[in-house]
Amino acid sequence: MIEKVNPSHPDKLADRIAGAIVDLAYEIEADPRIATEVLIGHGQCHVIMETSVQIDRDAIHKAIYRIGGDIKPDILVVPQDTYLSKNQQGKLRCGDNGIFKGTPLTQEQKKLSEIARKIYREYPADGKYILDGDRLIICQSNAGSEALRAEYPHAEINPLGDWTGGTDVDTGATNRKLGSDMADSVTGGGLHGKDLSKADVSVNIHAFLKAQQTGKPVQLCCAIGDEEIDGMPYSEIVEEAKEYIRHIGGFEKLAEWGLF
Repeated sequence: MIEKVNPSHPDKLADRIAGAIVDLAYEIEADPRIATEVLIGHGQCHVIMETSVQIDRDAIHKAIYRIGGDIKPDILVVPQDTYLSKNQQGKLRCGDNGIFKGTPLTQEQKKLSEIARKIYREYPADGKYILDGDRLIICQSNAGSEALRAEYPHAEINPLGDWTGGTDVDTGATNRKLGSDMADSVTGGGLHGKDLSKADVSVNIHAFLKAQQTGKPVQLCCAIGDEEIDGMPYSEIVEEAKEYIRHIGGFEKLAEWGLF
């Protein structure tokens, strides 16, 4: 059983804005330190950033408008905590405590991801989808139910009728749709709005990729300050994650669909 939400779901808009801000930080420095939380809805976009780099406010505003539409920004920027900053001095060390799980994707999870992406290409508006065995549930805003039913005759489509969706209907917050982003690999850490020194990003990516490669579950843990995880220098795990992010096109791209 798996749920996917598309890139126009309010929670994913928040993830995408956070990811776009992290992308801006990486344009300024090769290895910035940044953590960003976003709450969006009903004409407002609240952003809190803890960062080691100075990002132009106009660039942040442009990212918010591009992703969230005509919405009022409210941005708070504070410097990164002194103790966290010292932890990274001299050598790349794990940025936080954490537990991590990588799990091979099931055929059901892959199938729903394909369905969600196909529907979104035709209807690029707020939507969410569930697949439970043979039961397919499609909730797609700004789309005629009859048109969808013609393509998916056995699915349950918009059970409460056609709807509009978006941030005028619902709020969105970063890292609230990790089940959609990570399937059975969900743990305590969120993927979005953070630089790669944060284990929540780099180790989650490492565990997920390793599980897909080996076909076996991967379970890892780390303590803040660790220099080695899973028998690898932490710097290599960060570099692996950096290459993955580079390959998919950036942190905002990661936020669109998550890891699958």
